[in-house]
Amino acid sequence: MALSKPKIPGTAQHFLECGVEDCERNCEFYCNSCHQQMCKQCRDNHLKISENMNHEVVLYQQRKRQLPVEKCKIHPTKDIDIFCEECNVPLCSKCSTMQDHRGHQFIDLEIIYTEKFEICQKELSKIHNYFVPTSQDLQREVQKDAKEVKQIMDSIRTSMKAEAESLKNMVDTVLSENMEELHRMEQSLLVKLKSQEKIFDDYIAYLSDLVKEFQSYLSSTTPTKFTAKLPENLQIKSIPDTTKPDIPEFWSVLYSKNDVDKLLGKLTVTKRKGELRRVKPMEIASFSKSMKSASEQTKQDKDVKSNKKQTLSLSASVTMVRKFNVPGVDDVCHVSLDQSDRLWISDSDGNLVQTDLQGNVIQKIKTSGRSQGYHTVTRDRDLIFTDKVKKVINRISQNNDITEYIKTGDWEPLSIHSSIINGDFLVGMRKDGEAKVTRYNKTGKELQNIQRDNKEQGLYKYPLYITENFNGDICTSDFGKDAIVVVKKSGQHRFSYTGQEPGFYPYGICTDVLGHILVCDSIYNTVHLLDQDGQFLSLLLTQQQRVECPRSVCVDDENNFYVGQYDTNKLMVYKYLK
Repeated sequence: MALSKPKIPGTAQHFLECGVEDCERNCEFYCNSCHQQMCKQCRDNHLKISENMNHEVVLYQQRKRQLPVEKCKIHPTKDIDIFCEECNVPLCSKCSTMQDHRGHQFIDLEIIYTEKFEICQKELSKIHNYFVPTSQDLQREVQKDAKEVKQIMDSIRTSMKAEAESLKNMVDTVLSENMEELHRMEQSLLVKLKSQEKIFDDYIAYLSDLVKEFQSYLSSTTPTKFTAKLPENLQIKSIPDTTKPDIPEFWSVLYSKNDVDKLLGKLTVTKRKGELRRVKPMEIASFSKSMKSASEQTKQDKDVKSNKKQTLSLSASVTMVRKFNVPGVDDVCHVSLDQSDRLWISDSDGNLVQTDLQGNVIQKIKTSGRSQGYHTVTRDRDLIFTDKVKKVINRISQNNDITEYIKTGDWEPLSIHSSIINGDFLVGMRKDGEAKVTRYNKTGKELQNIQRDNKEQGLYKYPLYITENFNGDICTSDFGKDAIVVVKKSGQHRFSYTGQEPGFYPYGICTDVLGHILVCDSIYNTVHLLDQDGQFLSLLLTQQQRVECPRSVCVDDENNFYVGQYDTNKLMVYKYLK
């Protein structure tokens, strides 16, 4: 049978053709002896020829690679095709008979070439299938981090300027008040001194009149006038007593740069303790599993699962830590953490109370709020709460002064969250059937409006609860959409979560230090736990906890999560992280 050169498939083909001349069937086999690719029929015909009966024909994938032709420098008519294992050099068959190699062990150079070829192929496969795409993913992550760093730095600049402007305004206010007080003191002292000046004017006039009386005596020509006793009105009165004014003093305070830093806040960097970028594990099974034993592969799979579990740090079960009743409210629709031993709790009738962890009420306020996350606590421990009737956002300072902090115009403010990242306020609002999330800085300046996605579709319908994740994502529990809507800090829509079963009614929402998202589901009486990318992880509460209609959830500094219910004023506290 005549043989021809192997046919190289064109770019449009999806199979390798038989290399036998005039045969167009698919290639399945390969003759290692004559380096010919062939179909099943041509293989059978090939082996029927007596001179080919000892040829090694294998599956195409198991073929030996054809050794490149290289002539021997000592014997130019011979090809280099064997390898001396003792001398570690390639040579031709004639060289093997020479004195230098007599008695040595030789191996077919084609076998070595095939092994090295396969190793190179595997390494190339690793580069193309793992190292290049993984490096490109990490490069994109670096570019994304650079963009986020720019956004975060711009936000910090805005906050720093707002803080400085606030301090300047406060200094101007204090200076103005001090100047006014100084002016009042000055006027009071001048009035008092003017009164004393009048006293001495009157006394000097009296002395002048007295001088005239004495002059009349001295000019008298009647001797008897000098012998008579002087009348009482000619006796000199004492000089009136007056007091020196109490002059105020001003003690200046020398402030250092460190004192100003304390007033304006300080930049800090959270160290990641050498944390590396997360690199996806190499899919070894796809191109290099043959290089590892089955036991090594099994161990690698177990290590990957173990690392993932350690990353989540979830406990095997949810454990109750404590529970207590909250006087002054009929139910617990929203909880804001004030400090380690203080909570602000609201119910569906607008009652808002501050309590300790034993349920003792410290103060109580009546508001227009209902079943929504309408209050939050700032880093300065001021309470911020919305008034959807007056369309304002109120602030209660530590000395219990209530001020109208921000006016929202025609928009009803429903939910609010104070950012622990930069102190901004995120407010879920609604007007005429439309809804949005607005960002304000600490001075109440509007910074951002988030309302539509990149297809100009409305992101929100009824944003009842709102929070922020550690990566800057804005997480909103939208009762109108029956979904959790998550957008990036820039406002770009990331994902929406609609529960695991039909009838998902989300209410209270919060995040923890690991970026988990916790959200109440009042239909199925549980709390869903998601990762920061919206992947469902578990249900934190089951029928064993006997929680009915959970409405509010929050996580404290000790990684406990608090759950409030619609039909009772009992607050439950659970441990769920290792």
